[in-house]
Parts: sequence; C-alpha cells; structure tokens
Amino acid sequence: MCYQPKPATSETARINRDAVELYDLADRRDFADARRGLIAELPGNVLADDGSVAFDPHAFDWIGDDDPAPESVNPSLWRQSQIIRHGGLFQLADGLYQVRGNDITNLTVVEGTDGLIVIDCLNGVESARQAMGLIREHVSDKPVAAVIYTHTHLDHYAGVKGIVDADDVASGKVPIIAPGHQFDRYALGENVIAGNAMARRSFYAFGGFLDLNSCGYVTGGMGIGSLKGLTVSYIPPTDLITETGAKREIAGIEFEFLYAPDTEAPEEMHIWIPQLKALTCAENANHSLHNIQTLRGARTRDARNFARYLDETLERWGEVAEVHYGPHTWPVWGNEQVTAFLESQRDTYKYIHDQSLRLANKGYTPLEAAELLELPEELRRNWASRGYHGTLHHDVRAVFTKELGMWDGDPVSLHPHPPVETAKRYVEFAGADAILAEGRRAFEAGDYRWAAQILHQLVFADPANTTARELQADAYEQMGYQAEGPQWRGIFLSAAKELRLGVQPPPYVTASRDTILAMPIDILFDFLAVQIAGDRAADVDITIDLDFADIGEQWTMWIRRGVLNARRGRDADARLTVTGPKQALTGVLLNPATAEKLAGDGTVQLTGDRTALAELTAILDHFEPTFPIVTP
Repeated sequence: MCYQPKPATSETARINRDAVELYDLADRRDFADARRGLIAELPGNVLADDGSVAFDPHAFDWIGDDDPAPESVNPSLWRQSQIIRHGGLFQLADGLYQVRGNDITNLTVVEGTDGLIVIDCLNGVESARQAMGLIREHVSDKPVAAVIYTHTHLDHYAGVKGIVDADDVASGKVPIIAPGHQFDRYALGENVIAGNAMARRSFYAFGGFLDLNSCGYVTGGMGIGSLKGLTVSYIPPTDLITETGAKREIAGIEFEFLYAPDTEAPEEMHIWIPQLKALTCAENANHSLHNIQTLRGARTRDARNFARYLDETLERWGEVAEVHYGPHTWPVWGNEQVTAFLESQRDTYKYIHDQSLRLANKGYTPLEAAELLELPEELRRNWASRGYHGTLHHDVRAVFTKELGMWDGDPVSLHPHPPVETAKRYVEFAGADAILAEGRRAFEAGDYRWAAQILHQLVFADPANTTARELQADAYEQMGYQAEGPQWRGIFLSAAKELRLGVQPPPYVTASRDTILAMPIDILFDFLAVQIAGDRAADVDITIDLDFADIGEQWTMWIRRGVLNARRGRDADARLTVTGPKQALTGVLLNPATAEKLAGDGTVQLTGDRTALAELTAILDHFEPTFPIVTP
C-alpha cells in the first residue's frame, strides 16, 4: 500500500520559518569541516547478504546543500542533514583516516608502521567491509594490527567480522581493546534482555517505518541512519582498559586511554594518540546533544559524568590536541577549536545536570522543569549543543529519573489508573463527541500537542473510532514536522503512520546469532528468566543441570515460585542433565522443543526426566515484535 503523508499546515510552516531566528545559519564552518580531507567518494551501494540494498549513497541526494528547509522539516535538522549526508574516505591527519556516511557510525583507521588500527566497527559486517575496501584501495594494504571498541553500543562493534577474522583474534594475532571490567555483559545484555521492547521503540525513534523524503525520514542527526538487513557480528574483546592512564603501543603508535564509565555508555573510554595529537572522546562529545535517557530504552546516564570526564580530558590533553575525531559526525581541527568544542560540550551537560536539580530542589516536577529550562545563549546557539540525538526537554527529565527515580513527586501520578481505564473514564465523563470536537478545535488552532493529548483518550477508549485516529495522526504529523530532534520526528511521524495504517511489521531484526551466542552464561540465564511467564510458572518445580562441555562450565538452573535462578555447579537432585556445546545448549534453553532432535543426532545428551523440557516449554512466554503503541 502506498502511504502518502499530509503536507505541513500553514501553522507548521510559520513555526519552522520563525525557528530560523533561533539559529546561526550564517555559520558555515561545519559544512567545510565535514568535507575537509576527502580522498574518495563512497563507491556504491552497501548490499546485505541476501543481495538487497542496505544503503544507497544517493538516497539522500534530495537534500541539497544550498536548498532551504522544506516546510515539513525543522531548519536546524535540515542543516544537520545537509552536512552529514556527504560520505566518503577522509584524511584527518598524517596516518589518521575515517570512512563516514555509509553507516550511522564512522570507521576510524590509524596507519602504523606495520599494521592498521581500526577504531569502532560500524553497524554491520557489510558496511564495515565496504569501508575497509576504501582503506585498502586508497590508503594501505597493511594487515589489521588491532581493533578498538570505544564503548559497548552495537553500532561500534557489530561490523567487526568485516574487519578481522575471529581466528586471528582467538590466536592472539590481533587484539581487541575495549573499556571496562564487564564489556561483554553490557554490550550483549542491553540489546537482548529487553531487546523486543527496545527494538519496537527503536523503529519508531530511528524512522524504521518511514520513507526517505521531506515528509518522512531526514537522516539520523548523528549519522546518515541505521542500515537495514546488515549482519550483526561480535568478537569479545581480549584486552580491557580499566584505568585512566593505561597505554598500549600498537604497530609503532602509542595510544593512551581515559576510562570514562557511566557516561554515554556503561563502559566507555577516550583515546589520545600523542604522535598524531589526535583525540576522541567517543560519544561523550559530538556535534549534537546526546541522550541522558535514550528514547529507544536503555539505562539512564549520568550527565555529571559526561562533564567530569570531558573536563579531565581537557586537563590532560586540551593544550596540545590538534584534532578531535568522533565515532559520529565530523572532526574538529585546531587546538583553539578543539578546546572550545570540548568546553562547550562539558558545560552543556553540566548545565543540564545542575539546573535540573536546582529546579527539583525548588519543587518543580520533571515535566515542569523541562518546559522551563533553556540553555544560556552561548550554548543554545552552539550547533554542537543542539538536540540531534538527545533533546534538552527529555534530557532534563532524565536527570530527574537518574537522581530522584521514576516518581515525579505529585501524589496523583503515584497510583493512577492504567491508560485504557483512564481513557474510558474521560470519555464517559466528557463524551466522545465533546472530545472529538475539542481535538478538532485544537488542531485547527495549531495547538497540536493538546490535540494529540486529548484525542489520545478517545483513541484508547475506542480504538475503532476512525475519525479520532485520523485526527490524532494529523496532530502527530505536524508535531513531527516541527521537531528539531530526529528521534522526536521519527516517533511522531511513525505514530501518525500507524494510526492510519495499523501496526507495521518490523523493518529488520536487531538480535543476532553472534550476539546471543556470545552472551556470558549468567546473561544467557537472565535472558531466559525474562521469558518465564510468572503466573504459569507459579506452581512448577523444575531443576536442570547444564554441562557446557566445550567451555568446561557446569551450571544448575531451577524454577520455583515463578522465578528462574541459576548458579555455577551441579545439583544432585536435578531432574534432568543436558550436556553439549554452548551453542547447542543455548538453543535448548531458548527453544526446548529442539532438544529431542539435538539428542537424536548426538549434539547433546539428555540424562534424566525429559518431561522437564516440556514443562519449561509450557511456561515460556512469546514476545510479539509488533505490539501496539498508539492504540491499546
């Protein structure tokens, strides 16, 4: 079915025209910096394994460098999209290169005397392979000497098997360097244990359901966008950086690390290359305000730590750094510019943290504070502080969540009726016709936030009310056109589409085989535990021993009182013992029905009461990847 969004209303067009006054559109430095050092354009499409096009470098050609913003796009977001749509292979300094624009993330390569050091690996094997092809063609055919993950997010490690062979890592030939004591736990746990909910929200936020046009998806703000159909790979790190000041010499190049946990990721680090006077603060410094709380769903971050580690970075290397390169957006050159960039990023996060808590201490709720707080003029007009990933509004609310918890302090929000029951009461009290009339009045007055809010009650009370759904979709659509933040835009426009067409199928799969198989055993049990239907499991008593023969680990798992627990060792009273390699046992745990087949071909051995597996199957829940969001 061909989906045709509606155009911007005259009110949205006016708001977007007026927004121009908020921005310094005469400042064109970023346009030049984003094209500086270009060696080669992107070679062509990134193809997924099935031959489909995961990324077309010309798909954003409709965003012209000198074109004014369309009425349906916030002019600040339009400017950011004009800059980041340009990709290719770039030289940042002698021996320092980046491939940008063929994925949401940048691939950075340092050329050493006898090898290449790759920093961050993109979002998938195919885009990483294309990026390395550019390096091989135009820079060097030296072997990869090391891979560095700057932090635990998927788009920084998922392409690793397009860069290095897993056997070379296992043999010790190529180290993988990463931050923290528990890199695997955070990298693999975050995207899997709550992965179904996170994926559903991500498709909204990152525009997975939207077409690429001025009424749909307009880049991801931090990068061109998440590619569809890529192979997500994973190789565990072999060398963990757990303290600031740690150094490594690789292929004749010295690297120094600043450990920065609990910032943009649970495990993150900054990297200084003294020989090149080159610095990266990973995702703690970007040409965008970052998330303190992601809209896709992840642990709330510490805004104060962003500022703290950026200041420590300035203290260590601020006087000598000549280039700052990031895993997203474009570099900054010159010591004065690098210092100003990092100081601005530091002060933006610290202002948000400090002023949010100031307002909290004055009695404001999160939403009240978010409506009230504005950045100082110098920070507000700095392009790198604009909300192309996080937004000031939801970052303020996130500080409240981090420091004060989920309750906003208002007794009415402590134990409200759930959304559907609340909606039914609103409709019973006010009447469906009155709510619809008020929604229509608000829309015609350009008060789209109120129109969406009041119509929400009618849609949730009566999702079959097509008139209410269509009108709420119209309101969400205009809110999306006005949004500076691409994730807000994606959420509002996806909501509008879903209200009109119904729930859309997921555009791609986020959990990969590599990710699940690489999970530490305790995380694997955590993943299984959230699939136990507590009500159905309340009266079961299952104990299963698992012997992971290929890695020499024995675990016992038991389910009682609706809870799955696991620990190392064996239980003499276990009803069943399953023995086999980790890959096979992972399959048995996640799909017990496969056990008999695997036992039949000798892949696993089952000893004891096999009915325990049938009981486990009966209490496993099923996660529907297309659960409703804008309807009950």
